[in-house]
Amino acid sequence: MNVIIIEDEKPSARRLQRMLKALEVEAETMLHSVEESLDWFQNNKHPDLIFLDIQLSDGLSFEIFETLDINSAVIFTTAYDEYALQAFKLNSIDYLLKPIDEDDLKTALTKFKGRTPQKQSVTLDFNDIKKLLVNPIEREYKKRFSVKVGQHLKLINIEDIECIYSENKGTYAYTNEGRNYLLDLTLDQLEEELEPHVFFRVSRKFYININAIKDIISYTNSRLQVKLSHFDEQEIIVARERVKDFKNWLE
Repeated sequence: MNVIIIEDEKPSARRLQRMLKALEVEAETMLHSVEESLDWFQNNKHPDLIFLDIQLSDGLSFEIFETLDINSAVIFTTAYDEYALQAFKLNSIDYLLKPIDEDDLKTALTKFKGRTPQKQSVTLDFNDIKKLLVNPIEREYKKRFSVKVGQHLKLINIEDIECIYSENKGTYAYTNEGRNYLLDLTLDQLEEELEPHVFFRVSRKFYININAIKDIISYTNSRLQVKLSHFDEQEIIVARERVKDFKNWLE
């Protein structure tokens, strides 16, 4: 199987390459920009599968497909975790939300290997997708949660939540009153429920509210530690693969 990685962040590309190798998939070619990718595709046999980041250093990776007719399956690797992904109903096998999880990667590869062999050009409505990336669809996000407290139901307003985290197979909301409440949703299910300008998923375990941030501290291995106004039950560490997106989110 001929596989390539197109990803502008070289540490992320190398990490994905190592994860693929652990699954006995070799991805020797790694490209890091639209320009480099265009040059490569014009001079090399197109691969069976492309792991494709959406935002590259010199533009959106869709520009590659606008310029060339590429007959490869695509697995998107992206930090766009809500509105845009609905548009990727094409030759894409799957998408992987950064930071990439090993189990999700294995599932995506299994889906690719199990598909009916066929050669198709990637056909995208690029203009519509670019509009989605720049101007997300107007939608209603979660304003409150109803949680069970004993025999009662309690309403928790979203602005009162400092963070949402997973622990022991449960999902908990921590409020600015210093209380934990068990939610019925998983963190993955919350991805489309939380306002992306207010809540950010810093790791597989934590969503944090931007309004609850008290301090941000440099941490080991190019990571960041976040201190919230009241939550101090455990460390909140921004995963290394999410640091760049986290800094952009802060702005």
